[in-house]
Amino acid sequence: MNITLTGSLGNISLPLAQQLISKGHTVTVVSHSPERANAITAIQAIPAIGSVDDPGFLREAFKGADAVYTMIPPGFQATDIRQYMRSVGDGYANAIADNGVKYVVNLSSVGAHLPDGPGPAGANHYVEARLNELTDTHVLHLRPGMFYTNFFGSIPMIKQQHIIGNNFDAGVNMVLTHPRDIAAVAAEALDTLSFTGKHIRYIGHEITGGEVAAVLGKAIGQPDLAWIGFSDNDLLYGMMQNGLTEQMAQVYVIEIGVALREGNLLDSYREHRSSAAGSIHSFHHFAEEFAAVYLQGVE
Repeated sequence: MNITLTGSLGNISLPLAQQLISKGHTVTVVSHSPERANAITAIQAIPAIGSVDDPGFLREAFKGADAVYTMIPPGFQATDIRQYMRSVGDGYANAIADNGVKYVVNLSSVGAHLPDGPGPAGANHYVEARLNELTDTHVLHLRPGMFYTNFFGSIPMIKQQHIIGNNFDAGVNMVLTHPRDIAAVAAEALDTLSFTGKHIRYIGHEITGGEVAAVLGKAIGQPDLAWIGFSDNDLLYGMMQNGLTEQMAQVYVIEIGVALREGNLLDSYREHRSSAAGSIHSFHHFAEEFAAVYLQGVE
């Protein structure tokens, strides 16, 4: 089959492309960066270089596809991240309809059941709804939790202050997912096309901040590593000091943390937990990856 993937060669799209190519599919990989073209070709995929917020480019990139994988890249340059996400979602829906694409696997998120959800959740709700309007297209929405790999960003804090944390306390539950687990679920769906209609599948498992600190601390030889619940303002200031824009920090971190401690973000996940995709890569296994990165350069 001909399958088009958005997401360039990211943490999900790269293993997804490799798995689909190994099954004999013809894979086109969308990337905004011309510098990625050679790397895409090197994995025996076809590069489609352009911007996902360009409707004309999307129509061309999705042409001839039997199935597509849609994800919305972070809007680092967007003046309004949520509007950017909705606009890209509109472009995906229109390009899919214009080309008569029959199958879509869409990367959404935990919290997308909330029309006005925090962070990117409300925009993901909108994108899901737009794709569900496609009457002749089968759509599978994947709703993972926060990525394990986000914790790599905590390495400087652990090294300098010997703590880890977020804007919620150690006892608060979050849903975590390894990007490779998302890739595995998406690859199976796109390889078999065994889904019909419009469906949602959650990916991930619940874990508290305190458990995260314990597992990572043990892996790096710091068994007393503590999870700290920072104030919203302190966490925002720290992220901006590390180069994140205020809007990116608010949307992707602060608002999600507030929703987790208020307790309504995971309602739908818990309702559908019995049918959620399990974690092939447990957090304990990820801790080994984390330790390998953390210990680089540590004497």
